[in-house]
Amino acid sequence: MKILLVAINAKYIHSNLAVYSLAAYAGIYAGQIEIAEFTINHYEDYILEEIYKKKPDVIAFSCYIWNFNYVRNLVVDLKKLLPNVPIWAGGPEVSYDAACLLENLPQMQGVMVLEGEKTFLELASHYIDEAMPLEEIKGIAYRTDDNCILQNSPREQMNMDDIPFCYFDIEKFKNKIIYYETSRGCPFSCSYCLSSIDKKVRFRSLELVKKELLFFIDHKIPQVKFVDRTFNCNAKHAREIWRYILENDNGITNFHFEIGADLLKEEDLELMSRMRPGLIQLEIGVQSTNDATILEINRAMDFTMLRSVVEKINSFENIHQHLDLIAGLPYEGFQSFKKSFNDVYSLRPEQLQLGFLKVLKGSQMHNMADEYDLLYRSNPVYEVLSTKWLSHDEILQIKKTEEMVELYYNSNQFTMTIRQLELLFENAFDFYSALGDFYEKKGYAGASHSRIVRYEILLEFAKAHDWEKTCVYKELLLYDLYLRENLKSRPNWAADL
Repeated sequence: MKILLVAINAKYIHSNLAVYSLAAYAGIYAGQIEIAEFTINHYEDYILEEIYKKKPDVIAFSCYIWNFNYVRNLVVDLKKLLPNVPIWAGGPEVSYDAACLLENLPQMQGVMVLEGEKTFLELASHYIDEAMPLEEIKGIAYRTDDNCILQNSPREQMNMDDIPFCYFDIEKFKNKIIYYETSRGCPFSCSYCLSSIDKKVRFRSLELVKKELLFFIDHKIPQVKFVDRTFNCNAKHAREIWRYILENDNGITNFHFEIGADLLKEEDLELMSRMRPGLIQLEIGVQSTNDATILEINRAMDFTMLRSVVEKINSFENIHQHLDLIAGLPYEGFQSFKKSFNDVYSLRPEQLQLGFLKVLKGSQMHNMADEYDLLYRSNPVYEVLSTKWLSHDEILQIKKTEEMVELYYNSNQFTMTIRQLELLFENAFDFYSALGDFYEKKGYAGASHSRIVRYEILLEFAKAHDWEKTCVYKELLLYDLYLRENLKSRPNWAADL
């Protein structure tokens, strides 16, 4: 008997914590459980062939919004090739309408709903030992032999300490980002987020967490990303972990946390001020600075406090901060979003991550879609198309702006030049928006340009807007270039400098 857990990740460097956690919890069947990881960059034909060649007896897919289109297509074709192999799914993309999914995808045998470790263990027992009938397994929806669809009672939440550590065979994760969790659930109620459904936050004991962190530190893992939804919602828990990381720093490992910046206390900031540059990085969800929007999405955020904290951390010059915005939220029109962008941009984070609202099944935002005149893509990733406050044309303009922010700001390759170019515009949003328009007008949009070509395009843009200072922009671009490149000769546009 072989049960194959299949993960289709967004990038090669990612690992899938879910499938490894399921396999570790079902460790008594270790010899009969195999994991296969792919990425969305693989051709579907390749994934189909690789799964087929493994000759599994049961297949279970880990499902998220970024991979479910692949999963759905694979399930249909795998059932043709392996008609007697039951195919299961689990994960956030399939947990909130499991019965409906089974009705629409008759090739699928069942769905593991929400938290999956105990459920998967019992499912493995059902297939391997024939010990537990499906009707007795909590937390599943499934198809019976006579093609009826049943959904069993939900499973009780797990004790976090009962989940085994899944990284002991660390060689499997060489050159991969390690994902690690010390808590599940979120105390907040953001309407766009599925984590708000599970308001009871459960924590792994600090004794166990420290032991596992030391394993990562001893093995000099390059990066560990904590997947806790708001890592510092329990200040004492977070502070103790930060202190432990500081005291056991190996000079190599970077730890990434998603936090609420306005929840940080002076004691936390004092700890952070003493950390090695690169020891931690912080992802901070701002989402909007419009008070009406923040209130409507049930988000708890004090932007004045957040600004103060972000500026304080910036002054340490040792911690990368990634600040997030979401376009398409209720009460956020184009001018309001522009203000939110400029508010956050003024904090000069190392990364400004500009995302677009995803209307997730099971979220309050999904339930309020009609009231907000919220139109969104019918298939994953369910991205916003327009709202009562934001037209599709405006969303397209924001998308152009986002692409320029990603290419020219988040790359950290054009710092000095951008600072000068921004002075030509009323605000930062207008600069990146104009640059996006320039890309579109010149036919550069949608193409993959080399780094050197991006310098050339930025010089062309500068000439179009400030011809008299062409020499200044050439010097700034050359300065930016040599900060990051060891070129044997100057580029053509700088030959006269």
